[in-house]
Amino acid sequence: MVPPPTDEAELLRRAQALLGESLEALSQRLGLSLGGAPVATKGKVGELLERALGASGGSAATWDFPALRVELKTVPVGPAGVPRESTFVCSVSLFDADRAEWAESWVRAKLTRVLWVPIEAGAGADTRTVGQARLWSPTADQERGLAADFEEILGRVGAGDIEGLSAHVGRWLQLRPKAAHGRVRTDAPGRDGDRVSTVPRGFYLRARFTGAILADPDALP
Repeated sequence: MVPPPTDEAELLRRAQALLGESLEALSQRLGLSLGGAPVATKGKVGELLERALGASGGSAATWDFPALRVELKTVPVGPAGVPRESTFVCSVSLFDADRAEWAESWVRAKLTRVLWVPIEAGAGADTRTVGQARLWSPTADQERGLAADFEEILGRVGAGDIEGLSAHVGRWLQLRPKAAHGRVRTDAPGRDGDRVSTVPRGFYLRARFTGAILADPDALP
């Protein structure tokens, strides 16, 4: 088992040492199995990198590297380095939306320091390799944009508009369903101050945002 890194420099060295290694070779080296098509192994890829880098947060409500307060995000990208999908940040307590504040939010805490690791698609359909890792913190301008999205989205949730709120709302952050299946339910505020039952939601970063900061950490997409 790989021990947790002692500091950010060690974490980044570990991530950079994986550059160019295939996921298949990495999984064999760590004695893990990816199995299945890429679309069915997204969670396993994250677990594989967590194991390789010494992440210890697990499924607890904390960062992937708790002592460093650093979150790990693996991003599947195409040959041109463009992310193939949005990136999950964290789940949202919908019923508390009207009391949520950006400065104290878990989504802000998760995005304060992120180790981005692109997972690059190779020539073969099943060939994926580890790309150039990057440690990132949002610039003041980026944080202002993220905060504005957060406030707009949760403001509408708090006003009882959860069912009218689509993933199109938000420039960089978006709210999307986050549940194993549609039968999972949670409470959210209704328009008349009552509770409504709905599918759990989570915050995601749009692919255009992650793609931009992977190319330039100071980008304003």
